[in-house]
Amino acid sequence: MLKVEPIPAFQDNYIWAIHDGHCAAVVDPGEAAPVEAFLARAGLVLGAIVITHHHGDHQGGVAELLAAHPAAPDGTPLPVIGPAGERIGGRTVAVREGDTVEVAHPALRLNVLDVPGHTAGHVAYVADLPGAGPAVFCGDTLFASGCGRLFEGSPAQMLASLDKLAALPGATRVYCAHEYTRSNVRFARAVEPDNAALAAWEARVDALRAAGTPTVPTTVAQEREVNPFLRSREPSVRLAVAAHAGGPAANDAAAFGALRGWKDNFR
Repeated sequence: MLKVEPIPAFQDNYIWAIHDGHCAAVVDPGEAAPVEAFLARAGLVLGAIVITHHHGDHQGGVAELLAAHPAAPDGTPLPVIGPAGERIGGRTVAVREGDTVEVAHPALRLNVLDVPGHTAGHVAYVADLPGAGPAVFCGDTLFASGCGRLFEGSPAQMLASLDKLAALPGATRVYCAHEYTRSNVRFARAVEPDNAALAAWEARVDALRAAGTPTVPTTVAQEREVNPFLRSREPSVRLAVAAHAGGPAANDAAAFGALRGWKDNFR
């Protein structure tokens, strides 16, 4: 049986620990100290490091973790799994879409999707976790009620990446890497003020954050209902984007780009 737990880092990052009570794989360790504290507190041994993209707040702790944990529990070099198309320090396993990675400690199978947009070589990892169910570890591509900024990719690329994630089974838990939900929901409400599911989610988010509780993971099914970036083809979203932009978009990618640009400047 596997469990997924968040390790808070920096101001609003989540490093995800996937563990079996003995060994843990950590996803996107931007800094080492919170991981070390979590492992010590939970009595776990580090078994693998998994990286979604090259940004420092997602891989900045890798070197320090490798120095402290050079070997996996079986004595082999600690695996560092990361996208083939990006520069990942310490990477031992380079992955791209279609690859399946077998992690030994804990026993874990990760299926890789290419999800460019936020960065050029960003990947996501899809898994069916015994005890925790279907999951996707999507870094900064898909957020709760939002998506990542387009630092290296185009609107068309990000739209295609989000389409891949939206096509996953609805029960899939979305393990994103930041606690951006409150600001994302504010923007989503500006886009779709009459979305009843979104209004209910806003109330839930406010209650969770007031209690100091993470708002993630969400699910793919929920994101389809409340996330404007998964809903950019919906008439309600297209009308809002057209009103904001001063006219209709020429195509789906242009509409998505206008929506993302609106969010970039939303206050």
